[in-house]
Amino acid sequence: MSERETGTAFMPKYDAAGLVSAVVQHAESGEVLMVAFMDAEALVATRKTGLAHFHSRSRGRLWMKGESSGHVLRVQQVLVDCDQDALVLKALPEGPTCHTGARSCFYRALDGDGLAPLGDD
Repeated sequence: MSERETGTAFMPKYDAAGLVSAVVQHAESGEVLMVAFMDAEALVATRKTGLAHFHSRSRGRLWMKGESSGHVLRVQQVLVDCDQDALVLKALPEGPTCHTGARSCFYRALDGDGLAPLGDD
């Protein structure tokens, strides 16, 4: 076991693109809201502001969730996995999380060869 796996130092293990996976979970209900990627800049901005920031692969830049919609994610806690290459952000959303207007990005389930709406949005 290494210091990264068992110690107390925060040492994010970024992939070749400089990213770690970030799962956003509702801080109160536990519902999974979205999955995104964070780089060092996004981690710093999130920790400094308390608002979720990510690295947008499509935009190629730092992106604050809600920067255009106003639907920010207020981060309450950041959980770090055993080898520090994935994070769980426990957050309180201010409005829908998904760009489609759904509460969560996970609003459909695999149903045979297709997708079926969950029906609770």
